[in-house]
Amino acid sequence: MTHKNPMFQANCKTTAMGIMPHTNVDRALELVLSLDIPFWPQLPNISFYEDMYAQTSPNFPGIVVDPDNERVSFNTTRFEEELGNYSLMMAKPETFVLTENYSAVYHRFLAEDLQDYPAIRGQVTGPVSFGFRVTDEDSRPIIYNEGVRALLFDFIQRKVNIQYRQLKEKNRNAFVWLDEPGLGWVFSGLSGYNDIQTRQDYQSFLAGLDGPKALHLCASINLPYLLGLGIELLSFDAYQMELMPKGYANAVADFLRSGGIISWGIVPTDLESLSKETPETLAKLLSSYWEVVSLNTGLSAKVIAEQALIAPARCCLKNIGQVGASDDTTADETGWSSNLTVEERAVETAFAYLVRLSEILKGKFDL
Repeated sequence: MTHKNPMFQANCKTTAMGIMPHTNVDRALELVLSLDIPFWPQLPNISFYEDMYAQTSPNFPGIVVDPDNERVSFNTTRFEEELGNYSLMMAKPETFVLTENYSAVYHRFLAEDLQDYPAIRGQVTGPVSFGFRVTDEDSRPIIYNEGVRALLFDFIQRKVNIQYRQLKEKNRNAFVWLDEPGLGWVFSGLSGYNDIQTRQDYQSFLAGLDGPKALHLCASINLPYLLGLGIELLSFDAYQMELMPKGYANAVADFLRSGGIISWGIVPTDLESLSKETPETLAKLLSSYWEVVSLNTGLSAKVIAEQALIAPARCCLKNIGQVGASDDTTADETGWSSNLTVEERAVETAFAYLVRLSEILKGKFDL
């Protein structure tokens, strides 16, 4: 496979997940703008409307958002009643725009001067995840309803395209990734929507996207499957792997040779794991993954680093394993000021690790 130029020079630049635990919009915005590739943060601790499923749902027929019970559901009768009006609204771009009611920060982000960043990013909940999570009156995931599923893929494709066009006005290297934890569920024997059907639907869906085809998930992953969907950028939780399976090496190398970019989620965001790691140990872990790919494919580790972004492993809304952690009002080693929740401390520590880790890798691979 011949090597093609990637969409931008990754070179171990920093980015992060969309979802953040913060309730202070200014602070969240300051944090994301400190990264090489900033994004607009989703802040569900401010409002349930910022939940990744609620945020994607406005104007989809049949959807009911219940903020009091923190639930997004689907009603079949309502779907049938609203379908005619939706078909008229589809021609209007504003139908698919993310409004201020559903994001405290999106329009603030767009108001920033973003042109000098190497790239900027947005995110939209992917159709597979949305379809599995949102259920009808019989508690059946809407992804099992063929007619609803087809409309859902089209609806989210339109959401991605309008967001991409808005971001591209601010930075020519804008991209929007699909947040798709649901792609970890299609291999379950209990799922009525399997990996074969998903591949078929997803390849058609991706073909209709205007911008770079980018995917993010932090569920357990089948890396060759994801890299074979037809995407150009993959973001995933690499920390959970602990080692790179040799069986994944060829898929990674082929993807990179085609010009793809991988965002390696290598910095843990739970404080128990963070307490065991340093930027140096994480650099060693990530380099060990790249060495497996290199040794088994002949693709140099330097090329892998050139087409790598560095990110936290996951978002952090509920910290797991809060060993020795507590809500605190003192400044800590991250240099960020105080009065943070446990989750905010974990994310900000991870961001500080990211910066140092990026420096280490750039030095190691002469980037």
